[in-house]
Amino acid sequence: MSATDIDLAAADWLQKKTFWTWSDEDQQALDTWLAQSEAHRIAFWRQSAMWTRTERLAALRPTQRVAERKSVWPLLMRSAAAIALVAVIGTFAARYALQPKETPYSTTIGGNETITLADGTLIQLNTDTALRTRFDEHHREVILDRGEAFFQVTHDAQRPFTVLANGHRVTDLGTKFSVRNGKDRVEVALIEGRAQFDTTGGGKSAVLKPGDVAVATADTMRVTRKSEEVLSRDLGWRRGVLIFDNTTLATAAKEFNRYNRQKLVVEGSAAAQLTVVGTFQANDMEAFADVAQLVLHLNVRKRGNETVISR
Repeated sequence: MSATDIDLAAADWLQKKTFWTWSDEDQQALDTWLAQSEAHRIAFWRQSAMWTRTERLAALRPTQRVAERKSVWPLLMRSAAAIALVAVIGTFAARYALQPKETPYSTTIGGNETITLADGTLIQLNTDTALRTRFDEHHREVILDRGEAFFQVTHDAQRPFTVLANGHRVTDLGTKFSVRNGKDRVEVALIEGRAQFDTTGGGKSAVLKPGDVAVATADTMRVTRKSEEVLSRDLGWRRGVLIFDNTTLATAAKEFNRYNRQKLVVEGSAAAQLTVVGTFQANDMEAFADVAQLVLHLNVRKRGNETVISR
């Protein structure tokens, strides 16, 4: 953290301790933060001094005071307190003024949206995706809370562009890439340029090149290579299509279910392991069901909000 960041963090702690209901757990958290470095302790003491300045002035009062001084002293006390209050409020104001502005974006199931950020970066959100952007004069950060997004980043060496997903971090080095945040894994596919990928588990890191696909879980990371053709197929969602190439019905159904409220269910391992080839509109489950029935000779039936495929 920079000296400014530390000062702002110290002001935040002091604000909580002064104005919030302060618990033993809060005190333990503050003690932990103070113990992390001498810079933290100095910053907090400096902020605290603004509040205690009035008491120090009171301690310096002479024991013998004339009546005139008695009348002036309360005014000085109030002035000193006001100065301390203004100084701390100013620090708090700076704390929040310097916070990166956060803007949320999201899509519904089956939705797809492309946004253009102020720096010219394009982000395309896939189905059921939620992310937040945090921009200031020094940083550009995106938090991918769920779903999948494609990034075409306008490079700026002075303001790194990072994407956070489940604690994993992707840093742009002049890049086009996609990030998919699943429940238990994050997948990054690099299309163009370079990007650095840092994981939370085990501190693993890799600089990705075009064609690299990194998959990270809580404690592992694996990087594989895919051809341009395969990457284009995987990104078919950007054009509203799902492309299958000898894909099992179970996997294809899982993909369709990401885009539709009506769900596909493949019953039985015999049907689930059959493969399908073709390009389908992401919202056209009927066409997929027709292929299963007419080409693979499977049974298709409706069951509530499900389309069931079986032998």
